[in-house]
Amino acid sequence: MTLSRALRTGFLALCAVDLVALLAGSDATHTVAKPLLMPLLAAYAAASGGPRLLCAALLFGWGGDVLLLVDQDAAFLAGMGCFAAGHGCYLVLFRRHGTPRARGVLLGAAYGAALVATVAVLWPGLPGEMRGPVAGYSVLLTAMAYGACRLGPVAGTGGALFLLSDTLIATGIADRPQPPRPDFWIMATYAAAQYLLARGVLDARAAPGAAYREQSAAIRRTPL
Repeated sequence: MTLSRALRTGFLALCAVDLVALLAGSDATHTVAKPLLMPLLAAYAAASGGPRLLCAALLFGWGGDVLLLVDQDAAFLAGMGCFAAGHGCYLVLFRRHGTPRARGVLLGAAYGAALVATVAVLWPGLPGEMRGPVAGYSVLLTAMAYGACRLGPVAGTGGALFLLSDTLIATGIADRPQPPRPDFWIMATYAAAQYLLARGVLDARAAPGAAYREQSAAIRRTPL
């Protein structure tokens, strides 16, 4: 087993442990498992030859994970800042390694409509000091989710799941209806989102090299 595969297996196993802990109501296990997820995923990305900016995005997510374990408004805002920095890293990665996709205008309009509708629903229930930061973060998050589509369906799904996960967090803050066991669904969608985003970046970054190797092989097979 290669190092990258071992790290990916460790990440997926720890995700399972964390999700089972949430279903079982084991806060202690969740508190230990959650902060280990993103460092493991960042190590997997590095071992797979991922760019430093991808590792930075995942480690900003780790900072957000740790801060959100603290039940204080200041820690929540600082955690949101960490995630915002991670989204900024992802946006740069999407621009570097992505390509424009068909129906981009329609998809952008759909994401824009979802942003407006979500903020409108959440706004009345948000504490006054949270409204500005949450609205600004929502714009950046939506831009990241839309931008992820430049890398294809894997990263695009990851971006959509990240948007869903953070929307579930926001509905809790705004005292809006949530599904049963919201903590489970927040972590399930978040962990899947980060993995799919990382996988999408790794695949997109490897694609040019793969194409070059295929082209070189074709040239070598061509008779003189």
